Amino acid sequence: MLRRLKKSDCPRLQEINANALGYEVSLELTVAKLDALKQDKHHYFIGFSDDGTDDLLGYVHAERYESLYSKPALNILALAVLPEYQGQGIGRKLLMALEEKARQENYHFIRLNSASHRKKAHCFYRQLDYIDDKTQLRFLKLL
Repeated sequence: MLRRLKKSDCPRLQEINANALGYEVSLELTVAKLDALKQDKHHYFIGFSDDGTDDLLGYVHAERYESLYSKPALNILALAVLPEYQGQGIGRKLLMALEEKARQENYHFIRLNSASHRKKAHCFYRQLDYIDDKTQLRFLKLL
């Protein structure tokens, strides 16, 4: 079922981020980031849990996207479902819930970046009418 994320989800969030996205981070960082970001009204979290156990199976995290050259939108920072639960409609339900939230709050579009090697994810987004409108490189400088 769709629900809000809670602090007790942090071990499962850590597992989902590692196994579905490849981001290995400490439980302490996961707890700290969830606590901080949930305080920011421009960050949106929706979880999907098992109906019987309430164990978190996946989640979506988006933030308000503002620029001088576009109308307000949401930027998806993470959409992840545990690998053993992928293909069961969980990701679709999460995206549909986020789209509804975006409509309610008068956002004009939803954007996301997806690594070039995530071919299955690209097919998934296209099936849900997301279009890939550009190819770009990400540049990063560690400080």
